Amino acid sequence: MAQRSTIYKAQLSVSDMDRGYYADHVLTLARHPSETEERLMVRLLAFAMHADAQLAFGRGLSTEDEPDLWRKDATGTTTLWVDIGLPDEKWVRKACGLAEHVVVLAYGGRKADMWWAQNAASFARCGNLTASALSSDATAGLQKLAARTMQLACTVQDQRIWLASDAYQVEIEPQVLQAPAQ
Repeated sequence: MAQRSTIYKAQLSVSDMDRGYYADHVLTLARHPSETEERLMVRLLAFAMHADAQLAFGRGLSTEDEPDLWRKDATGTTTLWVDIGLPDEKWVRKACGLAEHVVVLAYGGRKADMWWAQNAASFARCGNLTASALSSDATAGLQKLAARTMQLACTVQDQRIWLASDAYQVEIEPQVLQAPAQ
């Protein structure tokens, strides 16, 4: 018998001063049996970083042609495509052709550094790609916030993120590896 996904519920209050976005979100996240709690929490962080009423989670690890998060406009055009982890370089380039803006949020310490070094030259040709990396300390802190039922507050200011529960708080400063030219 196949293992089932584990369901996590999150009440997320977002105060993003950088974008002027303030809202509460009630989220249901399904953790695939092959997904770690660390990855689940990075997905939740990515949602908080790009929170929007139209932002939705993709179908997950079992669906290869969808991102972890995406936003579509009323015409069905994908305006934002967010991948978590260390996606294949060809897949990222394909996503850049399918969406107006693509975001990769990498994590994994030394593996993420090697992934970036291997793919940076190819990604430089993608004008609509933002790539950022999270430190191992940041993702370890996120994991401490994980619970099947979560009430979290997220504050974003000057590209720094504070994510907190009643018991624990983590400060995260993603390292921007590449951003579209302004």
